[in-house]
Amino acid sequence: MTVTALGLFSGGLDSILAALLLRRQGIDVHGVCFTSPFFDADNARQAAKRYQIALTVRDIGARHLEMLKNPRYGYGKNMNPCIDCHALMFAIAGEMLDEGGYDFLFSGEVVGQRPKSQNNSALMAVRKASGRAPQILRPLSAKLLPITPMEEDGRVDREQLLAIQGRSRKAQEELARQLGVDWYPSSGGGCLLTENSFSARLRDLFEHQPDCDCAAVELLKLGRTFRLSPMAKLTLGRNRSDNEKLKQLADSSNHLLRCNNFSGPLGVVSGTPDNDDLALAAAIVASYGKGAKEAQVEVLLRHGTTTTTITVPPAERSASQKLQL
Repeated sequence: MTVTALGLFSGGLDSILAALLLRRQGIDVHGVCFTSPFFDADNARQAAKRYQIALTVRDIGARHLEMLKNPRYGYGKNMNPCIDCHALMFAIAGEMLDEGGYDFLFSGEVVGQRPKSQNNSALMAVRKASGRAPQILRPLSAKLLPITPMEEDGRVDREQLLAIQGRSRKAQEELARQLGVDWYPSSGGGCLLTENSFSARLRDLFEHQPDCDCAAVELLKLGRTFRLSPMAKLTLGRNRSDNEKLKQLADSSNHLLRCNNFSGPLGVVSGTPDNDDLALAAAIVASYGKGAKEAQVEVLLRHGTTTTTITVPPAERSASQKLQL
């Protein structure tokens, strides 16, 4: 009977190698890449196609966001809850394991590669928190970790697994040559939660809008963000692409602002703004448009199906920049 395995597959070098290492044993390997507002599946799709690895892409945005608001193991340097994130991914992959009849789960994690999230204790914490501890195999570092049921009963040959550890990539690069891996994305990056500027915006959102949803998070990825008051913020497009995405993301609860007689950016006010918030937002929108040097600028304000106008003096750029996150 063919042994089947489902792996967390980011498309990075380690996940590619883990999959190919198992496939070399004759194991039928499938990958799953999870997406959210904080990470996508672009690399996974490209790698899966190149190395002929069956891939499922699944959006876990809502579940991931709820975890992110209160991670059991806390955050890393920024807003990255790596232990909780990996545990959630294994838990969801475990649900897929039950549905698809896979024999076990695997990942490309390497002992000691990341000092805080991939040391021995962190990997064990992920196993425990996922609720899938006996079903998780980490092929690249398996010989450094307790033997799994899959190895004990012979579904996986432990002798063909590895004992890679530490932050050096030399062992992976050599294995890549052996396995014919001639393309993979550069290491690092890929998750917005590790970025300083985005993390600052997200902290602000959680502080002022703790019940936020994925749509509110998507706004943080666009243009400039200004905290107008504890109850409202403004997202201002930087270019045409931002403006188009802002139009798509804005819903009936948001206020859309743009200058009436001058070209300029689109602004989206979210939260529960009062009239002072909307006047301040209009002034900021006006200050980034072609009428920035005018004494007064008329700004269109659309809320739902209603459009009104507000006339304001453009804000002083230095004053508005103090509100920018």
